[in-house]
Amino acid sequence: MEQDLSAAGQRADDAGEETGGRRGRRASGGAAARRAARTGTAAGPQLTYITRKIPLYEVLNEEGLALIEANAERILQEIGIEFREDEEALDLWEKAGADVKGERVRFPRGLCRELLKTAPSVFTQHARNPARSVQIGGDATVFAPVYGPPFVRGLDGERRYATIEDFRNLVKLAYMAPALHHSGGTICEPVDVPVNKRHLDMVYSHIRYSDKPFMGSVTAPERAEDSVAMARLVFGDQFVDDNCVLINLINANSPMVFDGTMLGAAKVYARANQACIISPFILAGAMSPVTVAGTLAQILAEVMAGAAFTQLCRPGAPVLFGTFAASISMQSGAPTFGTPEPSLVSYGAAQLARRLGLPFRTGGSLCGSKMPDAQAAHESANTLNMTLLAGTNFALHSAGWLEGGLVASFDKFMIDCDQLAMMQAMAQGIDLSENGQAMDAIAEVGPGSHYLGCTHTQKNFQTAFYRSTVADNNSFEQWLAEGGKRVEERANRLCRDWLGTYEAPALDPAIDEALQVFMLRRKDSMPDAFG
Repeated sequence: MEQDLSAAGQRADDAGEETGGRRGRRASGGAAARRAARTGTAAGPQLTYITRKIPLYEVLNEEGLALIEANAERILQEIGIEFREDEEALDLWEKAGADVKGERVRFPRGLCRELLKTAPSVFTQHARNPARSVQIGGDATVFAPVYGPPFVRGLDGERRYATIEDFRNLVKLAYMAPALHHSGGTICEPVDVPVNKRHLDMVYSHIRYSDKPFMGSVTAPERAEDSVAMARLVFGDQFVDDNCVLINLINANSPMVFDGTMLGAAKVYARANQACIISPFILAGAMSPVTVAGTLAQILAEVMAGAAFTQLCRPGAPVLFGTFAASISMQSGAPTFGTPEPSLVSYGAAQLARRLGLPFRTGGSLCGSKMPDAQAAHESANTLNMTLLAGTNFALHSAGWLEGGLVASFDKFMIDCDQLAMMQAMAQGIDLSENGQAMDAIAEVGPGSHYLGCTHTQKNFQTAFYRSTVADNNSFEQWLAEGGKRVEERANRLCRDWLGTYEAPALDPAIDEALQVFMLRRKDSMPDAFG
């Protein structure tokens, strides 16, 4: 399941830090930032979440959608969904009119869809810096980094278990990346911190080293409660009760099971009015049928049951229709990425989500490659293009994913961030303004000349085309003279530069102290556990 799945810049953590109000933000600048701007290593201005201006790509007609919806209702009514290890969940469903036998819940036709009428189709996830808050739903797309890898491939190229230092550095990179709109959650799993305490350090890192929105812990109900408590220290009790400040990944244990851990976390977040992504984890052929239509029917049934459950906990709580869809190699059983069938699943699921009136999560920059190579690029590009064109609202795993999600790669993180910025430019569509029509340029140049020196080109050349931060478009001779570096080597250098110029956003010292006291008290309340 997804939730299981370098020292550079560390000196900048606290040096010269400014203080400000609870929602204050440190102004950009400083000698290091100015040097970075001159040398082309600066991260660039932060971009707001995407507001798409291009059409959606849809693969199912009305007849196909109705067929899958009918099949999902049949699954819910005749086969049912198991809600394991949670008597309260079973009681809630029984009171709502479902047929509960043991841990199996069967739903009268239309019950889940009716319950979901209270869920918002669009909501805001607030960041401690209001300028970084994001819209979830509608025509918005929000990119968030990789989630869950136990390993990293560090700046030295070594594949190893992740540490809390790796986690902090990835949070810093996500904070600096212009087209990452979200800090994410478990960007990697810091195995050098006790498993029952690491959620405190991870949530704190998102608060301390970034001012973008972030995710809470879901690995145990009490860790979800800690995440909400820490958010309350940052935003205030009433603000958290009235607004979404956390978004959280609740996986279905496909096929057709929700376990006690996920249900416990979902109850905590829904009752606190925080957003849950109900996301079946699908490796088609193993956890769902091998066909796209069969997989879509199962996904829809699982999402409807899980999302409706959040409304039993608190009507109106924000919830997302999520799916993680991959196929498997029928020869080895290994997951495969960037292939046509999972893209068709995601396109279809996006349509089903819109008909259900829920924001949609899928996609990212997924690949099965072991290194940030051509395979990684092809598979990630196939997934990322689908993510945008499907109309995805929240895109987890947008940067850093490697080796089927087992590894968070620093080099690939930077390459992916470059691609995300391209997707952001693509989503703006065609400029049809007077400047975009460029009729003055066409008139000035006339037949047989060129546009390089014309007034319109001179006015627009700095912003006319997207400029990649990692691609090399120079001549072979110049590329060779500059060391003949591959894209992952250029990304590695850029990553080091970013971490070297990182400056932490301001955080009210009183809030920081309150967080530290809370974390110390919680850590002291339990022995370390690494199993």
